[in-house]
Amino acid sequence: MVSNTQDIGKNKLLGSYTSITISISLVIFMLGLIGLLLINAKKLSDYAKENLGFSVILINDKKEMDIIRLQKELDLADYVLETKFISKEEAAKDLRENLGEDFVGFLGFNPLLASIDVKLRADYANTDSIATIETRLKQNPLVKKIHYQKSLVDLVNENVKKISIILFLSSLLFFSISFALINNTIRLSFYSKRFLINTMQLVGATHSFIRKPFVKKSMFFGALGALFAILMMIIVVYFLQSTLEGIILIKDKWVIFILMLVLGIFISGSSSYFAVNRFLRMKTNELFY
Repeated sequence: MVSNTQDIGKNKLLGSYTSITISISLVIFMLGLIGLLLINAKKLSDYAKENLGFSVILINDKKEMDIIRLQKELDLADYVLETKFISKEEAAKDLRENLGEDFVGFLGFNPLLASIDVKLRADYANTDSIATIETRLKQNPLVKKIHYQKSLVDLVNENVKKISIILFLSSLLFFSISFALINNTIRLSFYSKRFLINTMQLVGATHSFIRKPFVKKSMFFGALGALFAILMMIIVVYFLQSTLEGIILIKDKWVIFILMLVLGIFISGSSSYFAVNRFLRMKTNELFY
């Protein structure tokens, strides 16, 4: 009879810690996903901005060597990511494909001008920087005008800023919710041990002596849950490597894994500490409610 009772108690204890481990694992996994997104937020925003740029429209019938020299100067500029020369013929071919008809044959001449497409570095992909660059380039005798979509540049920068703020606030909110969920799970699991805690107090055990085994065990299962979460994250990172290579900073995955492990241990340990303290402060008659 005593053996059956002990087995039931062990099964309940095992089920309790299993539920804690699963809860911690799922929550830490979600926090890891948010961490991956936060760490790569600047990389993602830079990727969006670096697809912006402008076209340097060149004056007609200029020497090829002068154009090559201008392109080299642009390549060396600190605000330029890359450049591409578009000849009159290439520009006509692209426009002909877009229009679906031969406008050169209809007009009898090619009215388009050669240009240099410039992609900007992320820090310079804004209208203020482009306006400054435009003023400087217009002083070059080869340059006829600078063409870019001001509304698109403003829209991309505005959206990147909004998304960054929303992502940061969402991360704070989700972290608070995650902490509360794990804290409640651990507190409920300790509820069945409230009489044991009270009995230990009655026989003279100190608060730190009572807390220590509970906190250590919670930290162990917190680390175990975090390790399961890390295994799931490895699968996600492997998937991202094959689909978003060059956008996601895969080298930062170890930072995320370490943070996930630390969070699993910290949240479990601190939640256990506060949960045990709550029952330590309870009077004997309060344990029955």
